[in-house]
Amino acid sequence: MMNLTRTQQVIAGLILAALMAVTRGHHFDAINLPSASWAVFFLAGALLTPRWVFPALFIEASVLDFIAIQWQGVSDWCVSPAYWMLVPAYGALWLGGRLYARWHSEQLSSLLRLGLFAVASSFVCYLFSGGGFLYFSGRYPDPSLSLLAERIMTYYPQYLSTLALYLGLAVLVHISIQGIRSGVHLRLKTPR
Repeated sequence: MMNLTRTQQVIAGLILAALMAVTRGHHFDAINLPSASWAVFFLAGALLTPRWVFPALFIEASVLDFIAIQWQGVSDWCVSPAYWMLVPAYGALWLGGRLYARWHSEQLSSLLRLGLFAVASSFVCYLFSGGGFLYFSGRYPDPSLSLLAERIMTYYPQYLSTLALYLGLAVLVHISIQGIRSGVHLRLKTPR
């Protein structure tokens, strides 16, 4: 793992849960950011050691979807038997984050590893979520691999770019925190 203290993990977990709440669907009219759900699951896997975090975040996502559909007029188009394919989809992101955390180092080369784990786990995520919806939702009478490939080419780049945006912001926050820690550490060691 990335060696966060328990307090740091609690703070990170609360921030991730809040980020998903603010960006998933249109729960807040003043905030219209793309959904951070994919990044939240990846970062939770990388930063938070308790395994119960994954089901807790999935329950949060499901409750947010329920609220959006029941009380905010969001279409229920995506709610079908295929909704449960989000469990392995988000699980792929969470696992990708966990695997990345094992290989993380405070070196520039770690960014390449971050990118590789993010792309690989998000592609598997899309196969489960997008492919699951195509094959198991009942909304498409003749699902096929060619239609899945077409949907991947159409939708996956947008999901990947949103994931990259939030992971990039997380990297900047991490670098800033490390810089602040280093500055404090240097000032503490500097003789007066």
